[in-house]
Amino acid sequence: MKKLLLVFMALAFGAIIGCDTGPASPRGFSLPVGNVEAGKIAFTALNCNACHTIGDIAQQASEPAPEITVRLGGTTSKSKTYAELVTAVINPSHRLVKGYPSEMIQSEGQSRMPNYNSLMTVSQLIDLVTFLESNYKLQVYVPTPYPAVY
Repeated sequence: MKKLLLVFMALAFGAIIGCDTGPASPRGFSLPVGNVEAGKIAFTALNCNACHTIGDIAQQASEPAPEITVRLGGTTSKSKTYAELVTAVINPSHRLVKGYPSEMIQSEGQSRMPNYNSLMTVSQLIDLVTFLESNYKLQVYVPTPYPAVY
């Protein structure tokens, strides 16, 4: 009975913490549906392909050449949410990409990706994120079958 009570209390505590309605809560935040083709155009117009590759878009030649190319899209075991992609675009230092040498993707703890917030329109942001989202495919988990042990 004690274990059941502890489990219930843990679930209730988690629900209370997860239901944040304070000023930093994402509750109520919603953007309209974007256009994939317009997002692809925004990706190249904003020169995202100078440092990123995605789908069939060729990397833009630039001088000097970027130290690193960060691949976007592809198959992933964790779904990329719309909110995560919006955050990655408008606040690239929020979560730095893993799997690359830190000195190549950050400087003094901040992303080396420039801030585009004053350069892009809200429509470009919406379309860009819709385009990015369309390039991620969720890998379905297939459990490994194990023989029953009796």
